[in-house]
Amino acid sequence: MRHSLAGFAEAFRHEQSFREDLVFVTLLTPFAIILPVNAVSTAVMLASLLLIVVTELLNSAIESAIDDISLEKRPLAKRAKDMASAAVFLAFLNCLAVWGTILFSNWHRIRTLEFLRWPPQFLP
Repeated sequence: MRHSLAGFAEAFRHEQSFREDLVFVTLLTPFAIILPVNAVSTAVMLASLLLIVVTELLNSAIESAIDDISLEKRPLAKRAKDMASAAVFLAFLNCLAVWGTILFSNWHRIRTLEFLRWPPQFLP
């Protein structure tokens, strides 16, 4: 656990793209929780956000390992870095598809903003 937290701290300290992804995830997480969708949809929305963070951590690890070996330009190193970057891009596309599908299929409840009224209907 100590090494995992250290890795998270290192990514936060040294990787600008990781910090940007955390801001994105932090901003969208409350919306995933309060939107009027079922629990499974909420879980899938949160998992799609978590996937972005995971792939960004792996991308950063791959880039750091390659840079540690050598900073000279090498075609295979470039290919590995580009592939890791493509994985992050696919995670963002996945998030867009998941959120778009769930929001579209629940739009009839979301557009009325009924879920923001207080007190909620289930309270007396």
